[in-house]
Amino acid sequence: MQIRSVRALRGPNIWSRQPCLEALVDLGPLKDLSSELIPGFNDRLMSWLPGMIEHRCSVGERGGFFVRLRRGTYLAHILEHVTLELQTMAGTNVGFGRARETSEEGVYKVAIRYAEESVGRAALEVAHRLCLAAVYDQPFDIQAETIRLRELADRVCLGPSTQAIVSAALARNIPYRRLNTGSLVQLGQGFRQRRIWTAETDSTSAIAESIAQDKDLTKSMLRAAGVPVPEGREVKDPDDAWEASQEIEGPIVVKPIDANHGRGVCMNLETEEEIRDAFVVASQEGSGVIVERFAPGSEHRLLVVGDRLVAASRGDAAKIEGDGEHNVAELIQRQVNSDPRRGDDEIFPLSTVRLDDGVVLLELKRQGYTPESIPPAGEVVIVRRNDNLSIDVTDEVHPRNAEHAVMAARIVGLDIAGVDIVTEDISQPLEEQGGAIVEVNAGPGLLMHLRPAVGKPRPVGEAILERLFPPGTSGRIPLVCVTGVNGKTTTSRLVASILRQAGIKVGVATSDGIVVEDRVIELGDCAGPKSARAVLLNPTVEAAVLEAGRGGILREGLGFDKCDVAVVTNLSEPDHLGEYDIHTVEKMYSVKRTPVDVVMPGGFAVLNAADPWVAKMSTLSAGGVIFFARDERQPVLSQHRSEGKKVVFVRDGWIVAGDGGLSSQIARLADVPCTHGGRIGFQIDNVLAATAAAWGLKIPFSAIAAGLQHFQGNLADDPGRFNVFQLGGKTLIVVDARNPAALKATIAGLEAFPSQRKLVVYAAENDRIHSDITQQGELLAEHFQNFYLYHLPGCATTGADAPRELLLASIRATADSEKFCVNLEEDWQKAVDAAWHDFREGDVLLIQAGAISATIRKIQQLLGLELVSKA
Repeated sequence: MQIRSVRALRGPNIWSRQPCLEALVDLGPLKDLSSELIPGFNDRLMSWLPGMIEHRCSVGERGGFFVRLRRGTYLAHILEHVTLELQTMAGTNVGFGRARETSEEGVYKVAIRYAEESVGRAALEVAHRLCLAAVYDQPFDIQAETIRLRELADRVCLGPSTQAIVSAALARNIPYRRLNTGSLVQLGQGFRQRRIWTAETDSTSAIAESIAQDKDLTKSMLRAAGVPVPEGREVKDPDDAWEASQEIEGPIVVKPIDANHGRGVCMNLETEEEIRDAFVVASQEGSGVIVERFAPGSEHRLLVVGDRLVAASRGDAAKIEGDGEHNVAELIQRQVNSDPRRGDDEIFPLSTVRLDDGVVLLELKRQGYTPESIPPAGEVVIVRRNDNLSIDVTDEVHPRNAEHAVMAARIVGLDIAGVDIVTEDISQPLEEQGGAIVEVNAGPGLLMHLRPAVGKPRPVGEAILERLFPPGTSGRIPLVCVTGVNGKTTTSRLVASILRQAGIKVGVATSDGIVVEDRVIELGDCAGPKSARAVLLNPTVEAAVLEAGRGGILREGLGFDKCDVAVVTNLSEPDHLGEYDIHTVEKMYSVKRTPVDVVMPGGFAVLNAADPWVAKMSTLSAGGVIFFARDERQPVLSQHRSEGKKVVFVRDGWIVAGDGGLSSQIARLADVPCTHGGRIGFQIDNVLAATAAAWGLKIPFSAIAAGLQHFQGNLADDPGRFNVFQLGGKTLIVVDARNPAALKATIAGLEAFPSQRKLVVYAAENDRIHSDITQQGELLAEHFQNFYLYHLPGCATTGADAPRELLLASIRATADSEKFCVNLEEDWQKAVDAAWHDFREGDVLLIQAGAISATIRKIQQLLGLELVSKA
C-alpha cells in the first residue's frame, strides 16, 4: 500500500465544508484483501487503537467501525479511520473522513478532516505504517508514536489563549485565518478585520507595553492616579538594594524591573543576606532590579478587558510536608510535581517546580534547607511563594478592587491587561488591609481563567472577542464567488463594476489577476484560493468578488469559509475533463457546487435556470436562490417566480428583476456596451448573472444599471472577452474561447457581424481531451475559411497527439477543401501577424487571446493605443 500524493484542501471542498487532507492511496497487492481475511489483523488494530470503538462509521452507532472491521472492509477505509483516531489521540479531535475508489483499479482517494495540517499529515504517515504493521503482523510502538504526535501538536497548534479567542469567533460565525506558524491570527475580512497575538490585539499599544514592562515607571504612574501600590524604587547593585530596603518599613520584595511570569521574584525578605542574594537572582531575569514593600497576603491576577473586569484568579504558595525520610527534592517530585494539573506545556494550569530555579533555591535557603535536606515529619516547607494563579475568585472581587484594576489598565494604556494584586482578602478593599497592585501586564495568559485548578472557567475568549467585534457584527465583508465553465471572469468584472458604482471599494480575483480598486496586485491566473485569501487579507477591501476555477477547488478548496452570493454560470458542457479523476459532468457537478454549499443563510445562490445541471443546485443553498435566464418563459425560472421567489430575465430588450408578482426594469440591453446592443447571447447571460448577484447583495437597482452601463467590455476593462474593433469595413474580435461550449457561443455571437470571409487565429490546449479538440476543429471548419493555427507554450509540437495536429486533422476532415486555407505558425505572435497581413475589407478576424498583457500590447501595436482605449 502506497500513498502516492497528499493534498491539503484548506477551505471548503468537494468532500466537506471544513479543511481536509486528500490522499491518493494505491493499495497495490492488498487491493483485494478485506480486513476479515487477514489473520489477526482486526485484533491487532483494535488492541493498538481501542478508542476507535467511538467511531460510529456508516453503522451509525458506537462501535460501528469495529462492526465494519469484523464484517470486512478495505484498507483505504481503515487508513481513514486510523488517521482520524491518531489525530484525536494527539489532542486534535476530528471526526470526518471518506474513502472512494478512483477510476484506476485499486487506487483510492481518502479524505480526512484535520484541525492542524502538519498534525494531520504526520498522523496519516503514522497510520500508513500502523496499517501495514497490522497486515504483516509486525511490532508497532503505538505509545511512542502517540507521544511524538502529541509533542508535535503542542508545538504547532494554537496555544490555549489564542484558541479561546478563535473558538469564540467561530461560535459567532466570525472567520479567522492563522497568519504565521505562531499565534498571529486575523479575525474577520478586508477592512473589517482585526488581528490578535495571544491576548494582544491590533489595538494594544506598543507604548503601553513598554510602560507595563517598566515596573518602576508603572508604579509611579499608578501612584499619581491614587491607585494603591507598594513603595519602593529601582536599585543598581546589592549595596543599593540593602540601602533601599532600609527606607521601607517591614519585609520587602526584590524583583526584576521588566521580567514576567513571576521569574526572579523573591518575597518577604528581611535580612541583608537574603536581600543581597535576591538581587543576584532578580538581575539574572531582567534588565534591572526593583526593591519594594512586601504586601501581605496572596497574589491575585485580575484580567481587565476594555473597561471591565472579566476574570480573577488567586495563587497559593507551593508547599511540601516533611516525612522524616525523603529529602526536599524527592518531596517536591512526590507531593508537588506529581499533581496531574502540573506540566511544562501551556495545556497545564500549574507549572512544574524546578530546582534549577534561583527563586526556589533562595526560598529554601531562607528556611534553612537545601534540595538534599530531609525535613522533619510534619514540617511544612514553602517551595515557591508565588505559585501558579489557579484558583478562580472572580465572583469574590470587591467592586472597589475591580475599579482599581480597570483604572490601572487604563493608566498604562492597555486594552487587555493582567493586573497583579497582593492582598489577604480580595473581597475587601485594598486600602483596608494594606493590599496593593504590584504589576500591570500586557499580553496576559488566559489559561488560569480557562482551566482553573479550583473554581469554574470564565469566558475570557468571548470577552476579548466582544471587545474586538461588538454584538451584532461578524467581521465579514460582502463576498461574491463566481464559478462555472464559461463567463466567470466577465461576470466577476461586471459585479465589481456595479459595486464600484455603489461606492464600494472592491477587491477582485479572476483568471487574469488580482485588482483592488485601480491597483493591479498581480497578473496571471488568480482564480484560486491563494488569490482569494490575498484579497480578504487586504485591509482596504470593502467587498470581494472572487472567481473560483475548478483547478483551485480541486487542488486546495475555496479560499474562504462562506459567501454571501455564489454564482454558477453554466455546467452542462464541462471543461478540463480527465484531470483529477473528474471524467463526467456528474463529477464536475460535485466540484462546481462547492461555493453554493457555503452560501450563508441570509445570502443567495445565483443559478442559470436554462442549464439543468446548474438549476439542480438550488436545493444546496442554505440561503435563497435567484434564477436567471434570457427567456422569462423558461420553465425553471417561471416556476420559481410563481413561488414568489427572485428571478432575473430579459423582456422587450430590458433587464428585468422579478420578485414574485412584482417586476422592475433595471436597464436596457442596448445601453449595456458589452452586449453590443443585446446581440451577443453569452454576454447577456453574464449581465443577467451579475445583475442577480448584485441584487442578492441588496445593491440598489440604480447602481446596478450604472455599473452595467459603465462596463465597456473592451480591451481595457474586460480584455480577451469578446472585444470588438470596427476598422472601416472590417471587424476584429478578440476572444478567450478555449473549449467547445465557449467556441459555440462565440460563433453564435459572430452572426451579429456579417462578413464575406471569416479568419481565425486559434490553438488547442494540452489539457483538453481529444474529443474536445476534435469538436473545436469541427466548429472552426464549419464557420471559418482561413485558419492560423499555432502552438501554445508547454504543448507538444510533434506527433499525431499534439494539440495543433489534432485540431488540424479535425479541420481537414470537416471543411470543404476548396474553400479553406490553413496557415501553421510556431507561436501566437506569428499567427496574429500572418492573419493581420491577410485581413481585408469585408472580413471578420477572430483572434484567440493569448496572455492578457501580451494580448493588450499586441492589439495596441496593431491598432494604435488611442483606438484601443476608445474601443
